Amino acid sequence: MAKSAVVYWNALAPENSGKWVAVDGLSGLVEELTLSIDPETGEYTKLTRFLAGADTTSFAGKSHDYPEEVFIVSGRLYDVAFDLWLEAGHYASRPPGEFHGPFKTDEGCVVLEVSFPNRR
Repeated sequence: MAKSAVVYWNALAPENSGKWVAVDGLSGLVEELTLSIDPETGEYTKLTRFLAGADTTSFAGKSHDYPEEVFIVSGRLYDVAFDLWLEAGHYASRPPGEFHGPFKTDEGCVVLEVSFPNRR
């Protein structure tokens, strides 16, 4: 099976604001919107929105045993692990096991994430 497919639509348009869901444990701080997913492999593409003032320090940083790619679409996000402000246009291709986060943002941030949970 392949990742789900959709025709063009604007995920950031106000009329689609109700499609975003709170990230478990981060309600009021971080929301996500799955754009595409492969139910067999678990590979997915999603947007993660960190709301203005979000701070995930209490959840610590993380790593996972699969690769992922991230692209900062808008706003800015501070990655404590890298001591770096990520701004619109920043991109990373993370190898399995790379530690990242926790994250903070002052103005809010939208991140495009493509993850490959079945590739180790």
